Amino acid sequence: MRILIVSDTHKKHKNLKEILWRVNPIDLMIHLGDSEGYEDYIAELAGCPLEIIAGNNDFFSNLEREKELQIGKYKVLITHGHYYYVSTGIEDLKKEAIGRGMDIVMFGHTHRPLLDFSKGIVTLNPGSVSYPRQEGRKPSYILMEIDAKGEVHFSIEYLE
Repeated sequence: MRILIVSDTHKKHKNLKEILWRVNPIDLMIHLGDSEGYEDYIAELAGCPLEIIAGNNDFFSNLEREKELQIGKYKVLITHGHYYYVSTGIEDLKKEAIGRGMDIVMFGHTHRPLLDFSKGIVTLNPGSVSYPRQEGRKPSYILMEIDAKGEVHFSIEYLE
C-alpha cells in the first residue's frame, strides 16, 4: 500500500499536481490541513481515497479537526497540530497520541518536514507543498509504504 502525505497547500496546487504525477499510483492520500476550501478539488486531483482535516487557515470549514484512522495494523492520529502547540515542540502531541494508543501521529502547520521515531511512536510532518520553511525551502511530502509483511516505511521526498 502506498500513501501520499501532504500538508499546507494554501490554495496553490501546481506542486501538488507535480507530486501526484511523480508518485502515482497511490492507494490513499492524507492531507493534514490548510487546504483553504479546496478539499473537493484536492480529492479530484488525488484520484484515490482522501483523508483530510482542517487546519488553522481553513476558516468556515466543516472538516474535522482531527481523525483517528486504521491503516493496516497501525492506529494513526491525523491533526494539523496547532491545537498541540507544535510550533514550540512535539512533546504535547506525542503525549496525546500515546495516551490514545496510537502507533503513528501525523501533523502539519510548521511547514517543516519531520520523521521522529521515539517513545514507541512515529511522529511525522510532511512539511509544506506550497510554502516550505526548512533550510533549502524545497516543497516536501512523505511517502508511506506498507510492505507485503505489513511493515511500514516512510521517506521524506522533495521537489527540486
